[in-house]
Amino acid sequence: MSSHRLRLLVVAAALVGVSACGGTSDTGNKADESRSGGAFPLTVEHALGKTTIPAKPKRVATVNWANHEVPLALGVVPVGMAAANFGDDNDDGVLPWVEEKLDELKAKTPVLFDETDGIDFEAVADTKPDVILAAYSGLTKKDYETLSEIAPVVAYPDAPWATPWREIIRTNSKAIGLADEGEKLIKKLDGDIAKTAAKYPQLKGKSAMFMTHVDPNDVSEVGFYTTHDTRTQFFQDLGMKIPGSIAKASEGTDKFALTKSAEQIDAFDDVDIITGYGDDTGELLKTITKDPLLSKIPAVGRGSTYLLPGSSPLATAANPTPLSIGYVLDDYAAALAKAADKVK
Repeated sequence: MSSHRLRLLVVAAALVGVSACGGTSDTGNKADESRSGGAFPLTVEHALGKTTIPAKPKRVATVNWANHEVPLALGVVPVGMAAANFGDDNDDGVLPWVEEKLDELKAKTPVLFDETDGIDFEAVADTKPDVILAAYSGLTKKDYETLSEIAPVVAYPDAPWATPWREIIRTNSKAIGLADEGEKLIKKLDGDIAKTAAKYPQLKGKSAMFMTHVDPNDVSEVGFYTTHDTRTQFFQDLGMKIPGSIAKASEGTDKFALTKSAEQIDAFDDVDIITGYGDDTGELLKTITKDPLLSKIPAVGRGSTYLLPGSSPLATAANPTPLSIGYVLDDYAAALAKAADKVK
């Protein structure tokens, strides 16, 4: 998008914001802020800088994965959000649990940003947001600076694609003046996860590793998510543990994924359960199981390996988000428990 076009959109957004504030009661705003624990102006620190949000946002836009689920879970419908590019059951760009929440709120689908080739800055600007939420994202410094010309941007606290689900809620809810509600949501979800984990006691204490996407035509390397990735971290929420091999490999790096050659697979001897992304036919798991080297990994050899099915909604379960937890967690935990039953 040209800088001239962006400047025009920013000016238009500012005028809309001024117009919208004209009929707002100051008393009402203060009451909302007091109840929600979010006094404005408010400053949020994150990995890409500090963002000051001058007033409680009325128009919320989100980019990248799942950030829109925080305001939706708290009853706020975004004006725009990223179209789903994984786990979409009917190719409408909206995941099923998001559709359910929109129906519950009797709201129309927000503007969907197509991020196939990166963030669509012009589409974001066209929604005239007061704030842009990106606590779980892969924003570059340039992305952040460009978005900041449109509205205040709240980026990830530490590293790209490494924000745990609780921090996604805390960071995004604070930015929209609903910090207290965010904490209540975390408490509720913690309870839901604990109840699910209690249904599958065989998971407790089992070590688990999450493989990255595997090329069925080249299994000469094994990719895995490190302790910096939310998929690996989520095992602990279910009562499982991170294997020493994965913890050791994660030391001294901030990367969320690493690889080992197939000749180094003995490093995974301490892994009880392996999970990862598969396909709808189960062919990838068969390929791994039949491979002369990978089949020597204990978890592969004894059958305690579970691959999530293709790009179905269930395939998103390993990366928990505020609205998906109640939708896919039980199926995910049940599948892991079935794998755990094979660990002797």
